[in-house]
Amino acid sequence: MSCRVTQPTLQGMTHIPPPAEELRLLDAELWQLDARRAQLLARRAWLVAALQPKWQAPQPTGPTPAAPHRPEASAPSVQNVLLVLGGVLLTVAAMVFTLVSWGHLGITGRALVLGAVTAATLTAPLPLLRRGLRSTAESVAGLGLALTVLDAAALHGAVFLESPGAPYTAVASALLAGLWAAYGLLPRVSELRLPRPAALVAGQLPLFFWAIAADAGSYGLTAALLVTAGLDTVVALRMTSGSLRVVAAIGAYGVGAWGVLAAGWLTWTASGPSAAARAAALLLLASAIALAAAWRAARTVVREADGAGRGAEVNGQALGLAVASGLLAVGALGGAARSVLPELWTVPAHLAFGVALLAVLRLHRLPDAVRRGLVRASAAVQALALMWALPVVGVVVLGPLAWAFRAWTGTPSDARTAVTVNTTWPPHAEAVPLVLAVVAGVLVLAVRDTAWRPRALAAAPGLAWATVLTLPAVLELPYFAGLLIEGAATAGAVAAAVLLRQRLLPLILALGTSASLAFLALASQTATLAVLGVLVALFTAASWRLAPFTAPTALGYGTALVVAIGAAADWSPPHTALLVLVVPAIAAVLAWRLDDPKATVPVEAAGAAAGVLAVALAATDLPLLATVLALCGVIAAGTAIRADRRPVGYAAAALFVLATWVRLAAWDMSAPEAYTLPVTIPALLVGALRHRRDPRTSSWTAYAPGLAATLVPSLFAAWGDSHWTRPLLLGLAALLVTLAGARRHLQAPLLLGGAVLLLDALHELAPYIVQVTDALPRWVPPALAGLLLLALGATYEHRLRDARRMRDALTKMR
Repeated sequence: MSCRVTQPTLQGMTHIPPPAEELRLLDAELWQLDARRAQLLARRAWLVAALQPKWQAPQPTGPTPAAPHRPEASAPSVQNVLLVLGGVLLTVAAMVFTLVSWGHLGITGRALVLGAVTAATLTAPLPLLRRGLRSTAESVAGLGLALTVLDAAALHGAVFLESPGAPYTAVASALLAGLWAAYGLLPRVSELRLPRPAALVAGQLPLFFWAIAADAGSYGLTAALLVTAGLDTVVALRMTSGSLRVVAAIGAYGVGAWGVLAAGWLTWTASGPSAAARAAALLLLASAIALAAAWRAARTVVREADGAGRGAEVNGQALGLAVASGLLAVGALGGAARSVLPELWTVPAHLAFGVALLAVLRLHRLPDAVRRGLVRASAAVQALALMWALPVVGVVVLGPLAWAFRAWTGTPSDARTAVTVNTTWPPHAEAVPLVLAVVAGVLVLAVRDTAWRPRALAAAPGLAWATVLTLPAVLELPYFAGLLIEGAATAGAVAAAVLLRQRLLPLILALGTSASLAFLALASQTATLAVLGVLVALFTAASWRLAPFTAPTALGYGTALVVAIGAAADWSPPHTALLVLVVPAIAAVLAWRLDDPKATVPVEAAGAAAGVLAVALAATDLPLLATVLALCGVIAAGTAIRADRRPVGYAAAALFVLATWVRLAAWDMSAPEAYTLPVTIPALLVGALRHRRDPRTSSWTAYAPGLAATLVPSLFAAWGDSHWTRPLLLGLAALLVTLAGARRHLQAPLLLGGAVLLLDALHELAPYIVQVTDALPRWVPPALAGLLLLALGATYEHRLRDARRMRDALTKMR
């Protein structure tokens, strides 16, 4: 810009704001920034002080000194170990003195030694506690308690020698328990934690040994154990001391478990109503103890406020005790009922008492944990009853499978005989339908919880189905009545699958029942034809809603019906195969007409399985096998008409070629080329024309059918020909085909011609290979195999590269 323009322009410019005002604004902004920086630095200093120690010693700049040796055991641990070892050694010494040196003293000396040592040992904790040596006082107190036990044993050996062991042990343990409890309540000694738990341990023995002394028998001993467990439960629930509660809980669970096992054994082995009633009373006592403990624990959860963890632990204990109480009550009442009822009603009686436990659902005053525990006990009883009934259901459902190997051998006398062809009927199974029906009713009527209600309603139909299914065998109804009932159960399951929203379980039941019914009907020819016909009609009718499942099932039973019709008409299996082909034809039509795409593949798979069965039935008759293969090819060709099933045309071509080969083999042709060449030449011409019009056509589609029609039968004929003319001509033809495929880069002629050429050459070299093999020593083949493996391993990478090149070359061919 020139000076003439710049000077007038600069003179005319105006500062907005003026310089003085702008300077004032800049100073104000800088002041605010300084104030904010000071505030942030103060905050940073506070955070650093909060995250680090107040003062740190200056770090040395020299080498870091070695860390001091850290002791492996802390001082309290060493102290406790020394005190325990000292107490144990003193106790051992006292035992040795009592056992060895006791006899050298008189009665006065013995009393003085016992009194002096025991009194001194029990008094010693007092001065130790005053000096603050609590751990040492605990060790000395433990030694004193052990000395009292030794004193009791020594007194029995010296003074009360003629007293029986059981009464003396009962009295001595009771006195020791009282002595230790009183000792633990003394003013200064109450600070010790050992005497009162030790008194509780000693208190486990008096009742049991009193029962032994009184010759109370097994019932009295069991009652003594359960009463002791009950007292332990009271102590565990009432005491506030943690050590007492732990020891009492261990005693309650341990002694109570022995008592419950003994009472259960007495219930199981009770020989009459009186013995069973006494054993049931013992089990009810154990149940009452567990229920009271559960009730108190559940109330404790409501009152306590020391944290959710403690509440959850106590709540779990209450739940477990309630479950145990319910199971013990059911075992007691069921055991008493078993002694007066026939053995048949043992499980129903226990089930009835288990269902009666559900009455607690109406007792809203019970704690929630107790109520849930009793309900779970009822569920456990019902589950055990179902497990008892399961073998009978298994025999009814799976037993008819044995008729597959004894078809049409004779109608059974009744339904039970029909399902126990190769199995035995479980004992006392007459109550199984009642058990299944009761549990199904409980699931429908008693389960009201929103989370479990859908599951119960889903399981109840299965139990009702099992009830109906077991009735004919349990009641020994006639064979045909059993078929009718099982058929009705199948129809009901199918109807439920069609009408209900939850279709999975009814559908599974329908399929399983129909299979069992089909096998059960194999006992009689008439029943087989009738049942299979009804099943075909039933599943066909249900296909309008459940086609992906019922349509293939109907086709499967239709196949079985066709085979049964052929057997009833005394047709041979190859002739029956022609009738079986009706099923694949129907399947092909259904797959074309069905609107549900999900049902297309299952229907086609069922039809293909029926076709394979037809081929297997006709395998023994070559002319009929050729016919069956040709008809299968016709069905496959009809399926290939559909736009989405074009690849099935390859299967149709293969079936037609197979039918041709089988027909030639059936005619025992010595010159199959006379029949195959008239087919091969037009086929190759048609393939060449198609390949010319559409170069993208695969050589397998254009040339493979025509080439295989002649090469494969000729190869089989050459392998059975002892002359050299046919193998030579076949080898030349295969060589020409191979060269043509290599020249035109066509995969099918190259591979088919090469394979036939290789097999033809092996046929010609086979006699010489056998002669050479016989002439070689036995170690030569393994040695050659080893060398071959070494050579292959040495050139593995090179071969892989060549193989990749060959694969790429073949892939590029058409």
